[in-house]
Amino acid sequence: MARTEPRTAQNAMKCPVRPDDVDLFSPGAQEHWYEAYPILHEQSPAHRIPGEGSIPGTDGFILTKYEDIVRVVLDPERFPPGLTTPPKPNPDGSMPQMNAMIASIQTLRPNEELWRAHKSELTDPWVGAGANRHHDMIEAAANALIDTWIDDGKVDFVGRFARLLPQIVMANVLGFPHTDIPRMEKWGEAQVLAFVHGAGHRNMLTPEQAGDQMRALAGFGEYVAGWVVEKRERPKDDMISWLTQVTYSALDRKLTDVEINGIVYAMMIGGLETTQYAIAEQAQLFCEDPDLYRTVRNDRSQLRGFIEEGLRLRSPTQGLSTRTTIQDEEFQGVKAPAGSILHLRWAAANRDPQEWECPHELQLDRKAVTRHLTFSRGSRGCPGSGISRQEQLIAWTCIMDRIESLEYGADNTFEHQPGIMLGLYKLNLNFIKAV
Repeated sequence: MARTEPRTAQNAMKCPVRPDDVDLFSPGAQEHWYEAYPILHEQSPAHRIPGEGSIPGTDGFILTKYEDIVRVVLDPERFPPGLTTPPKPNPDGSMPQMNAMIASIQTLRPNEELWRAHKSELTDPWVGAGANRHHDMIEAAANALIDTWIDDGKVDFVGRFARLLPQIVMANVLGFPHTDIPRMEKWGEAQVLAFVHGAGHRNMLTPEQAGDQMRALAGFGEYVAGWVVEKRERPKDDMISWLTQVTYSALDRKLTDVEINGIVYAMMIGGLETTQYAIAEQAQLFCEDPDLYRTVRNDRSQLRGFIEEGLRLRSPTQGLSTRTTIQDEEFQGVKAPAGSILHLRWAAANRDPQEWECPHELQLDRKAVTRHLTFSRGSRGCPGSGISRQEQLIAWTCIMDRIESLEYGADNTFEHQPGIMLGLYKLNLNFIKAV
């Protein structure tokens, strides 16, 4: 079943033709990512970014081949993640400011053994393997949103569904009141500021941007701290309440308020944006192939396959510079000396022709489709993959129950936000309500 590429807006950056043309990080690059990946696969699969390594004189490397990225993510000791590296003192001897998530990593999961324990004990029961506990809640939230526009025949799908559903779900999981969702949205935007407006493959913020981010998030820390106190005293059936009560067996103790704050920070940074982008991209896949929507609507057993293929074809987070080399390495014949930063381009690996037959096509019957790298792999894989998949599955189940067909509406520019995430600003849809 042939697929088209993401529709694109007009922008200043030109479509790449040669490896030297490829720039995945400048303004407008988002509109040519999927044209750049075949060029990198064929001519520069370990693409050097001069001077962008971890220390002066070292480089960055964009890895696009599936086998290379799997090799890296499954060996965190050989290719250590930057998040677990203790921060270096400032020139004046003071320690740099750390957000709550980084601070909690230093105490709760500074090594691989504790990272695994953290995932299995503290997040899996709520957003990983145990995410099915939220089925009825997610279904109710999705249908409540659909109720607000089902009789209109058209909808801004991003603004009135794809963005709102993860916000409501995460508020319910954590135990925050719905009246605070607008505040959560602003804090979520501040948390991902570097990934949207940061420069280069390292998503670097200017001092001014970093200062704005810290000021914006100061209120979030105070907000969470207040709820932690409240839920310690009067626990309810939500994740924060549970975190205040649980004994973390890996360290044989209860969690501190600061550590709970860090876990909540991680839930917010991963739980709001990416699921929104996935659902919006899946809507475009359906609009581009009306037969696909009819096929899946009539045979819901194929919905899981569609979601996995959608995640593979249109990865919400396209790539991250998360690993470094501690010794000289080689990828696809290219030497990466010690001190290099590796930008793992999940979206390119998900279309690697050496890994996937007809990599640009959506195939509902593709075998072992969950092996895509959209959520990474191994112990460092996305802890919220379970709840994200649940949200996507339930969202489309509810939509298909209530909508017979859908198509693009008017005034779509198909423009994506800057940064490293495939985030569509707006998506107008027309639809026919099911009888």
